[in-house]
Formats: sequence, C-alpha cells, structure tokens
Amino acid sequence: MYSVLLAALFAGIVAILVTVAIEKWGGIIGGILGTLPTTIVPATIGMYIEGGSEDLATSMSLIPFWMLLNALFVASWVVFPRMKKGVTLAQMTFVSLAFWSILAILMTISLTQALNYFSESMAGIVGLVALLGLGIWMTWIPQKAPKGKNSVTKKVLLMRGLAAATAIGIAVQLSSMGQPIIAGLASVFPAIFLTTMVALWMAQGSDVPTGAAGPMMLGGSSVAVYSLIAPWALSVNGIILGTLICWFSAVITTSIPAYSYLRWRQSSI
Repeated sequence: MYSVLLAALFAGIVAILVTVAIEKWGGIIGGILGTLPTTIVPATIGMYIEGGSEDLATSMSLIPFWMLLNALFVASWVVFPRMKKGVTLAQMTFVSLAFWSILAILMTISLTQALNYFSESMAGIVGLVALLGLGIWMTWIPQKAPKGKNSVTKKVLLMRGLAAATAIGIAVQLSSMGQPIIAGLASVFPAIFLTTMVALWMAQGSDVPTGAAGPMMLGGSSVAVYSLIAPWALSVNGIILGTLICWFSAVITTSIPAYSYLRWRQSSI
C-alpha cells in the first residue's frame, strides 16, 4: 500500500510541474521536459515491488505501444481542430478521450494475442520504432510553439496532479493484483497529456497546447526507452542504481537528440 501511495504522490507532483514548464519556456523546451521519464519512475518501482521482475517485464514491454497510443491522442488535438473549425474545449476533450479509449481497447486485444507469438523485447522495440516514426513525421513541418502569456490557475494545476496521481496509483495496484498488461496501460493513461492540453487551452487558448503537441509526441520516446531498459536494470542493479541507469540512458539517447532535432526544424521557419 505504501508503494502505491508514494508512487501516486510523486506522479502528482511531477505532473503539476510539466504544465508550468510548457507555460514558461514554450512548446519545444516544455514539451521535452514534460515527457522526460518522470511518472514512469514511481510506476516502475511500484510495479517491481508489488509484482516482481516477471510482471514488470510484461508491463514494460508494452509501454512503447501505450506511448504510441498517447502520441495519437495528442495528435488528435492538432488534427481535429483543423478538420472542424471553431471546435470547443469540451468537444475536443470528448473526441480525444473517445479516440484514446477505442484505440486502447483494440491495442490491448491485439497486443495480448501478439505476445503469444513474439517475445516481449521484440514487441517493445517495434513499438519504439513506430513511436519515433510518428513523432518525426508530426514534427517535420515545424509549428509555432509560443510561450504562455497567462498563468494556469492553482486549481487547474491541482486537478492535473490528482489525475496523474490517480492513474499511477491504479497502475501500481493492478500490478500487485497480477494484471501486468492492464497495469502498463493504466500507467500511461493520458492524464498528463490531457490535463496539459486542457489547462493550457483554458489559460492560453489553443495555440500554446497545439505548439507543444509535436514535441510531446517525440519526447515521449524517452519513456519508451526507459521502459525497455527497466526490467534488466532493476533486477540486475537494484532499484536505486537501476532507476538511475534507466533515466540517464533514456534522456541521453532520446530526450537530448529530440530537443536538438526540434530546434533544427524550428530554425527553418
């Protein structure tokens, strides 16, 4: 129980900081900072403690696909307003969550069957490649990524933290109950992406969250890399050292190159 509560609390605090980063530094820096491997850290530790290394490996192997699902969720916030002029925040929220839910069901069924034929590591690598491909495609033509001009209210920030904390808490609890696949899905429920988009849309209008969408999609690959390293790193090196190995490996191999790539593409505007 303590691991569930600590994981949830940490996730909630981190989630609040992400909105502030995008608001202060703009979509590129904020989007990359917002998708650093943060909430996945307490989720991974909690799953490892509650479910053991075997369940952790199953949960983590599918994280790249769940991050791909979240990238498609974020993409809907860019694509749908272009298809439907004058879309409201309420409409956008409903459409994006409905889209995510349908894809989540389809992907859960498909991946559960796929693991009967492919190894967990192979599934994870395929998901990572697909995620990187989508992120590069969505950011190849750069979008303006302005800073926010207004402050997101403390109430909205608190709601965002509670949403993320709830998602991570549920994920760790599910892992302890022997539901590793569902736990992995719950650990990446788009609480951070959704509350980021909603909070920034409410405070800044649609331009700021739309500008952060592409960088968040590409930056999310760091979480995927973290998840692929985690089963080996934690079981071989222990929780503390293993977590550090995962985090720095993910940031060095994905977050920093993603930031450099986005700055290069932005310079072409």
